[in-house]
Amino acid sequence: MSKTVLITGAAGFLGSHLCDRFIAEGFRVIGMDNYITGDQDNIQHLFKHPSFEFIEHDVTNHINIAQPIDYILHFASPASPIDYLKIPIQTLKVGSLGTHNLLGLAKAKNARILIASTSEVYGDPLVHPQSEEYYGNVSSIGPRGVYDEAKRFQEALTMAYHRFHGLETRIARIFNTYGPRMRLNDGRVIPAFMGQSLREEPLTVFGDGSQTRSFCYVDDLTEGIYRLLFSDYTLPVNLGNPDEITILDFAQEILALSNSHQGIKFKPLPTDDPLKRQPDISLAKKILNWTPKVKRSEGMKKTLEYFRTLPESKLFKVDHKDFSKHIKP
Repeated sequence: MSKTVLITGAAGFLGSHLCDRFIAEGFRVIGMDNYITGDQDNIQHLFKHPSFEFIEHDVTNHINIAQPIDYILHFASPASPIDYLKIPIQTLKVGSLGTHNLLGLAKAKNARILIASTSEVYGDPLVHPQSEEYYGNVSSIGPRGVYDEAKRFQEALTMAYHRFHGLETRIARIFNTYGPRMRLNDGRVIPAFMGQSLREEPLTVFGDGSQTRSFCYVDDLTEGIYRLLFSDYTLPVNLGNPDEITILDFAQEILALSNSHQGIKFKPLPTDDPLKRQPDISLAKKILNWTPKVKRSEGMKKTLEYFRTLPESKLFKVDHKDFSKHIKP
């Protein structure tokens, strides 16, 4: 009989790709999402699949699933600065209450749980590249602190359940990931650049563009998560691509890839925006035998091709996602 995996944030960018991967591996998948930042279009192709079931639910509320569950992947969370600055309390709640609910469910079901942590636990790092031993440089009361601290608390709570209850837990510290199904107007640099290039607008670079990022293609990331879930390692593991590039150089790459001649415009750097971000993946190489395979040029080409398929209504959508129905007065 097939094993069952519950994936929260299933309608999101990473969650939807994980649904695809686990179905392809022969699992029965229960997807859960409240669509606060997710999009039903990301999982529409799965609704008629016999191995897929969907539950629309907010994980910060009690989760009641009668059937057996073997694995849980907790990927429910806003992940874009624009999102978590607009819904800061919901961001904190999904990392705290949501994680608590899912750890409790894992305990009740005797299931193994993997949580999606983030490179943001390192804040604006003073160590470069960042290894799992680095404690981070985070402003807990800065505007981005709602996401950073939610994820740091999530890690602490997960380790407490592991140590106190003996729960089988895994922690993935995910660095910048990209690919098809990213939301075009979520404010992150890749969809922002690609959307601007396709709309024939100048690319917006914040600061002088000397800040760095390291981008991992989604197929590589899902492979790393899959291997981590079935490993025996319980402490956090960095998953990302260490191929680092400055934002200014990256903007030039996107201009060339999209044959855009609109150039670049500069704006002030946002508060607490990390100046450097590069994973040390020595641990993932050692315990998971995992390294990213997809080169940035190849992955960006696939991602741009995806964005080219979007209807004009999405390509030219100016308004950010409406969160009003998710915000309690």
